Order: sequence, then C-alpha cells, then structure tokens
Amino acid sequence: MKHPHIVQLYGFFFDEDKIYLILEYCPQGELYKDLKAQGHYSEVIAAGYIFQVIQALKYIHSKDIIHRDIKPENLLNCLGVIKLADFGWSVHAPSNRRNTMCGTLDYLPPEMIQRSGTRDYDKTVDIWSLGILAFEFVTGKPPFETGSSKETHSKIRALDFSFPEDVSLDFCDFVSKCLKSDAENRAPLTVLEKHPWITKNMTDL
Repeated sequence: MKHPHIVQLYGFFFDEDKIYLILEYCPQGELYKDLKAQGHYSEVIAAGYIFQVIQALKYIHSKDIIHRDIKPENLLNCLGVIKLADFGWSVHAPSNRRNTMCGTLDYLPPEMIQRSGTRDYDKTVDIWSLGILAFEFVTGKPPFETGSSKETHSKIRALDFSFPEDVSLDFCDFVSKCLKSDAENRAPLTVLEKHPWITKNMTDL
C-alpha cells in the first residue's frame, strides 16, 4: 500500500528469531501519547485528524482491507500528517465479510461482541471505530469505557453513552452517524468526510 496517510513499508529482512520491518519514520510518534498529555483535543484539531483518518480508510477499503484496530495508539503524527499504522489485526477480505473477534475492547462494535450468531461483520467496523476515535479525541476517553469488560460490552450492545454538554451539535451528529448498532445504518466514509463537523472545522485549520 502507498498513501499519504498510511505509514509506508519500505522493506523487510529477517534472521532466525525475528522479522524486521523497515517503516517510514514518524518523529512525533503515537497520537495516544500526545492525547494523554493534552487531555483532549479541540474540535478543530480533532476534525482535522479524523478527516485524515477517513482518507486512509477510504484507501484501504478500496483495496478490500479492513483495519479492525483503529485507535490513537495506531495513529502516528509525521510533522502534522496523520499516518495509519499497525496492521496486525487487519485482513484482506474480498468477500467483505469476517467473523473473527479482534481489536481493542473500548472500540469493539456490537456485531463483534453479540452473544449468539456468527459475529459476521464487514468494513463498517472501521466506521464504528472512527466514531469512537472522534469521541475520544474530543472528550479524552472512549464513550463506553468502564471498569470491566463485561460492563463495557453491555454498554456497547445497548448503545449506552452520552455526550458532554460543552461539545457542538455537529460533533454529536457526526459521532451518532458512526455509532449505529445496525452496521448498515452507519454513514459511509464519502458522506462523513463532507459532514459539517468536518467541513466547518477544516476551514479553521
């Protein structure tokens, strides 16, 4: 893959014990560390970051790749350019369907944690994670975070979360369009990149 918002793989080599990947250097490191240091991002900054993540997701989805682990730890800052990294949970899925439960607890969509059935899902799991990411960027924590995995699963299944009073209505609408229990109702990336929360804040960057 080659895209401005994806960490470039230049090559690899190996020895008896390990495989070594030669990757693009991103001097400012993980967004997670920066986010924790700042507490949260302004909506202007968050929207700019989310727009760049959308571009990366559009690219990998066009190649039938599902990332399955979108989160601040897997986004790197390369002099202001956000790069999607760590494809350890990603899958090439031409059939567009998978049923493996994987990813990070607070970012798991309902279809991955349902108690019965096949847990069948598609690339819209990345759109769910995009909504979680936007929420964490602006508020400082994921919307379904609790002290236990059981309680977090329960809140995800029930879509049990609320917005702080000091966020914009556009932000609430953007996140709500991503966090739909029914995956078919999640807004496509082509719609999300033109959402007012994105376009209004991009003009302020």
